[in-house]
Amino acid sequence: MPAVAALPSPTTTAPLAPPPVELGRRLLLPLLVGLLVVAVLVSAGAGAVRIPVPAVVGILLHKLGLSSGLAFEPQQEAVLWAIRLPRVCLGVLIGAALGLAGAAMQGLFRNPLADPGLIGVSAGASLAAVTTIVLEVTLLSALREWLGFYTLAVAAFAGACGTTLLVYQLSKEAGRAVVATMLLAGIAVNALAGALTGLLTYAATDEQLRSITFWGLGSLGGASWLTVLGVLPLLALPLLLLPRLGKQLNLLALGEDQAAHLGLPVTSLKRQLIVLATLAVGTSVAVAGSIGFLGLVVPHLVRLAAGPDHRVVLPGAALGGALVLTLADTLARTVVAPAELPIGILTALLGTPVFLWILLREKRQRLM
Repeated sequence: MPAVAALPSPTTTAPLAPPPVELGRRLLLPLLVGLLVVAVLVSAGAGAVRIPVPAVVGILLHKLGLSSGLAFEPQQEAVLWAIRLPRVCLGVLIGAALGLAGAAMQGLFRNPLADPGLIGVSAGASLAAVTTIVLEVTLLSALREWLGFYTLAVAAFAGACGTTLLVYQLSKEAGRAVVATMLLAGIAVNALAGALTGLLTYAATDEQLRSITFWGLGSLGGASWLTVLGVLPLLALPLLLLPRLGKQLNLLALGEDQAAHLGLPVTSLKRQLIVLATLAVGTSVAVAGSIGFLGLVVPHLVRLAAGPDHRVVLPGAALGGALVLTLADTLARTVVAPAELPIGILTALLGTPVFLWILLREKRQRLM
């Protein structure tokens, strides 16, 4: 009788390696946290007055009342604390808010190529800001005297909220906001806001045109501790609350009817997503101007690395957005020093090739 080969014992079977997506889920968030810390330290030290990373750490520990033994100069401490650190903190907050809002909107529309601009946030903020720049001398002088330096930011935030509210009201059918109608209403409101913005730009003076152009391209140049503390309460709400909606967004991905049958309050969830995303994007645009592609590209890259689970995608998009904007701002300050590039140009230059790569990748997957 021929010998029968012995089957391997179950105890000696080699463990299966985790799939790439599962491995990405485990490693993505810790990796992004580590990269963000490194980027913050490097960005805080980059500029006309160079501050080495050990000196940056020493200054921060000194401000916390801790002795580190790391040497630094008084000039480095003054530059870091008064100029660099507020700008880096503002970039981290705005980048996280834009990335998180983009992930939330992609979950709401169940489309990985959706963007917060679809509901009119950016268009409304731009229209209000341009209106303020062009008409502040004639019609809005009293508002300028009352709000002072914050006139443009307040107007942009009000415009973002106004257009979003209009889109939401237009999308309601029988008391429920319909996502498909919301998308069409957003396209119409965006077109109208863009036309009015163009009309005001046509009527602007040369000086006003420079202000409109610079604001529209985005910048963190006006950052200060007062600005950071001013936007922190407004951005803290979406940064803390949106990641808690990951499980609900996973259910919403099944479809609104199926999610409702599983007990999900769909209408309430959509309202929360819209309000928090508007708060995040409206505040960011009001302070830093229009910064494109973060809310579109970063969540999609996180989804490619870690899968569609919104419990990972939402915090990953926040960390990724903060990382990308911190690096982009560092390049904006150093590439053409002592001048400064508008940060919106860099995010568009970096984001456009990635966006095209995503489109080509999905096209190839559909053809396979």
